[in-house]
Amino acid sequence: MSFTQFLLILKARFWIILITFLVIVTTTVAVNLFVLSKSYTATTSLVLNYKGMDPVTGAVLPAQLMPGYMATQTDIINSRNVAIKVVDLLKFADSPAAQAQFNQATKGKGDIKAWFADRLLGGLTVQPSRESSVLEISFNGADPDFAAAVANGFAAAYIQTTLSLKVDPAKKAASFLAEQTKALRTNLEEAQEKMSKYQQAKGLTGSASGGLDVEMMRMSELSSQLVMLQAQSNEATSRQQGAQKNGVNSPDVAASGVVQNMKMQISQAESKFSELSKRVGSSHPQYISAKAELDKLKSSLQDEISSVSTSVGGTARVYQQREAEVREALAQQKERVLKLNLYKDELSVLQRDVENAQRAMDAASQRFTQATIEGNANQTDVAVLNPATAPQSTASPKTFMNVLLSIFMGTIVGLSLALLAEMLDRRVRSREDISDLLEVPVFAIIDGKSAVKPKKLSKSPFRLLKAA
Repeated sequence: MSFTQFLLILKARFWIILITFLVIVTTTVAVNLFVLSKSYTATTSLVLNYKGMDPVTGAVLPAQLMPGYMATQTDIINSRNVAIKVVDLLKFADSPAAQAQFNQATKGKGDIKAWFADRLLGGLTVQPSRESSVLEISFNGADPDFAAAVANGFAAAYIQTTLSLKVDPAKKAASFLAEQTKALRTNLEEAQEKMSKYQQAKGLTGSASGGLDVEMMRMSELSSQLVMLQAQSNEATSRQQGAQKNGVNSPDVAASGVVQNMKMQISQAESKFSELSKRVGSSHPQYISAKAELDKLKSSLQDEISSVSTSVGGTARVYQQREAEVREALAQQKERVLKLNLYKDELSVLQRDVENAQRAMDAASQRFTQATIEGNANQTDVAVLNPATAPQSTASPKTFMNVLLSIFMGTIVGLSLALLAEMLDRRVRSREDISDLLEVPVFAIIDGKSAVKPKKLSKSPFRLLKAA
């Protein structure tokens, strides 16, 4: 079929195309104006600040959780729980008209709040932005004010729900942590009491480490004293033995001033006696007197040497006695240090128990404080960006778009019906139709104006061709 033939068909079937076009366009306009009910869509925009830091915990949502977070918030808004809160917020269940509508639809069976919640969810649309943290809550209703109220109600109910989902677990955690903190405080008090009783029983006034250091210093001093006394005792014993064996040559005896004086007196007496013995005989009174004096001096010297030797021995005994006392004191000190070491180990265990109990209670107390603050917080990470207002134009039906679509569809359907009618009742519209039908070329065309108008033989040109 050539384009000329197509135009001839359209010209011949013009009324079919026109009637079809007018019927479709007229029907569309009538349906949009008189049949379809008007509906309005109100939209509320919310901002989710999930990238910000929580003012209580300081937690930051990781970037990889953003897509899942937005999908979760969308599901929360579309939940029945939020819809029931909207019903409570707008007080649908208290309206006599709403109750009558519910009784008529369900015959009084079921929960009126759940029924209205399902009805509201049917007109709700939640659309998250693709590359931002903005959520759009849209509601489609027959009344613009009602649609705006429901959209804002869903926003308020969602904010309340997110706050509840955040606060309720914190309150439960705070209640649990309060009991744990109380139990841990009891454990700490018991551990401290046990350590105090142990310190009192063992006589530990302070830490075992401090007392042990003092006792170790004391033991070190006693050890130094013992070493010094041992040296002094050994020296005194050696001098005692020297004085007892050879008192004259003993250093202690030689160092005695009395002995030295007496030796000088004996030396003078011997010199005097020697001179006197040369002048007088042994029976001379002066000789006898000088000899008696010399013997007395020698006897006194021996007594002094014995006295000095005895003094040296007494000093050695004193050193020995002192050494024994220090040795005994050192042994007692060693025993005390060993006991303190044992006390230190046992007290360290008790101190670790107290420290562990203290750390556990501090951690639980800190977490309890944080959970309490979280449970009492009334802040949420959702804010209303643009509240919904009553829309001025209808969301549906879209009369202008529907009329444009009906014009397009009417034209297509009219052309289709024209072509169908032509296929059912084929007519000769041009010389190309005759040439195609007879499969012979056209040699001449007789102008209809100069030719005699033939009688009407047949309705169909195909029949005319057959008669010819």
